[in-house]
Amino acid sequence: MIVRLSWPVVPTLMMMPNAPLLAVPNVSEGRDRAAIEAIARAFTALGGPRLLDVHSDADHDRSVFTLAGEPRALSKALLAGARVAVERIDVGAERDPAQGGQHPHVGAVDVMPVVYFDPGQRGAACAEALVIADELGERLGVPVFLYGDLAGGRTRAELRRGGLRGLAERIGSGELRPDFGPARAHQTAGATLVAAREPLVAFNLELAAPASVADARRIASLIREGGSEGLPGVRAIGVSLRGGSVGQVSTNVERPLEVPLRDVVEAVGKHAGVARAELVGLAPRAALEGFPTDVTLGDFDPALHVIENALGF
Repeated sequence: MIVRLSWPVVPTLMMMPNAPLLAVPNVSEGRDRAAIEAIARAFTALGGPRLLDVHSDADHDRSVFTLAGEPRALSKALLAGARVAVERIDVGAERDPAQGGQHPHVGAVDVMPVVYFDPGQRGAACAEALVIADELGERLGVPVFLYGDLAGGRTRAELRRGGLRGLAERIGSGELRPDFGPARAHQTAGATLVAAREPLVAFNLELAAPASVADARRIASLIREGGSEGLPGVRAIGVSLRGGSVGQVSTNVERPLEVPLRDVVEAVGKHAGVARAELVGLAPRAALEGFPTDVTLGDFDPALHVIENALGF
């Protein structure tokens, strides 16, 4: 389904003190439907937390789950889903991103952030993130590295440098030590990165022909934070879709209340035509303010994919 945004969007601050916490576990499997469905069932098998969305991408070989729940119940659900992911997904030390998917990763359960909407929830989110980090290490034997505020600002990109093989080598050399769990990569599940953070938006832009994958990589290097046209808080990579015939600029917008998605579209559009846009998971309402009506947003339903609407705020 393709929709065009024509509904009014009112910018709001993410002040929802009565909102549940969210968790957005990303697993390194986007093709095996049976495995993805088994993981989704496990996340909700204990009751309590709601599964708001599952976004799977075969090109990235990645699935992103969005859950909403209360502290303790949320960490229990995350552990149940992670257990199935560790059983079903084999990233292996030799897994090559070119063969195993376009998205950088270091683990079967690659990242597991706990998300809060109001400053008053930050402590609860940090506590819940630390609980699930400890459980992953203790119960599943997966080494866990903290990132973001829980690790002095350390980034996912720093930990993913060199992929799983590079991370395993840095653990072995003593350069890195997991914050939880064993001091070695799990043989099949690698490692997991855990954080507590405010909402970010995962947002992809497919380039129109004749733009190439090389163009996507060049544009990503320009618009990411630190690039010559960099947008603050925007992480970007260029990836290939459909066997390399199409280029995509894949972004994480880490400050979506300051950098709405229209700014990302505009930045990319200076260099290439945009064929379509894609939202991965959910976004705050303010991030969609002024989204260009001539850009299609695939599989988007405001009732499901705007955070405030999905949570009933």
